[in-house]
Amino acid sequence: MLYGSGLIPAQLSWQAWCLLLPWLALAALLLDRIFAEPKRFHPLVAFGRWAAWLERRLNPEPGRATSSRRLRGCLAMLLALSPLLPVVLIMYLSASSLWLWCVLNVLVLYSCIGWQSLQAHVGAVAEAGSITAARERLAMIVSRETTELDHDEVAQAACESLLENSSDALFVSLFWFALGAAPLALLHRWVNTLDAMWGYRNERYKTFGTCAARLDDILAYWPARLTALLFILVAGRHCVKGWRCWRQQARACSSPNGGVVMTSGAGALNIRLSARACYHGQWKQKPAMGCGRPAQMADIHGAIWLVRKSLWLLLFIWFFSVAVVVLFAWYGVSFVA
Repeated sequence: MLYGSGLIPAQLSWQAWCLLLPWLALAALLLDRIFAEPKRFHPLVAFGRWAAWLERRLNPEPGRATSSRRLRGCLAMLLALSPLLPVVLIMYLSASSLWLWCVLNVLVLYSCIGWQSLQAHVGAVAEAGSITAARERLAMIVSRETTELDHDEVAQAACESLLENSSDALFVSLFWFALGAAPLALLHRWVNTLDAMWGYRNERYKTFGTCAARLDDILAYWPARLTALLFILVAGRHCVKGWRCWRQQARACSSPNGGVVMTSGAGALNIRLSARACYHGQWKQKPAMGCGRPAQMADIHGAIWLVRKSLWLLLFIWFFSVAVVVLFAWYGVSFVA
């Protein structure tokens, strides 16, 4: 998408660029596998603080929904995303050096990916020695209240979080990186962070966060459906169940993208997810997600394996398809201009 814009090194032909991108993605995934999220400083943490500072100044005290609050929310989103401009400028300047451009792309994508930390947090719930510890660990990764959940409900919430966040923290970032390298991957990750901070449907955020929530839905629309398709393709004998759950249940979910990922993933695992959840002291019934028996603690590891297999399949398809297209288009032609 950005080829010829100046953000791609001039010495690369478009064929070489297409072949290089999967290797850059693989390098970022390896960094995530080795180092996970930085312990002391993470760029998303700094971005979150910047966004919180803007929200405190542009969002008035809780009150009735007004168009002015929606406009202030849009302005806050634009200001929050403004640091993307110097990032783009740096990428533009680094395009004169192939090695520097590659290193920067890998580092930016690595900062966008949160797969290793996600599976570590979810896996910790499964390994908890008591229901109290499991609830405490679950509370670190979900927004619902966890103090009254039983073992199965804790497991179901953990599986939901893993399936939904694997899309945002892994597959959507790789999708936009494939289309536009680091700038688009970073744009999505920041918008997704704003949605996580401002996307609540409560009195404080229900209009202020509308702009960020809608943009996040748009950016994740097709990647979420590709993620669901990957879940189905690696589901083995439950692939048809994954497809049926997606087509029959996703439209009833509140999230247009999260519902697609969770229903297809639950069907692919032949499990059912949460029937209820407590938010701000209020219990709510949730639409059906999945099939078969209710998810249990042992199913958390199965959900992790589902995402891992989907990632392996994506990388195989990416490398294979790029190689086939480029070799058929320019067989025998040098990849370096």
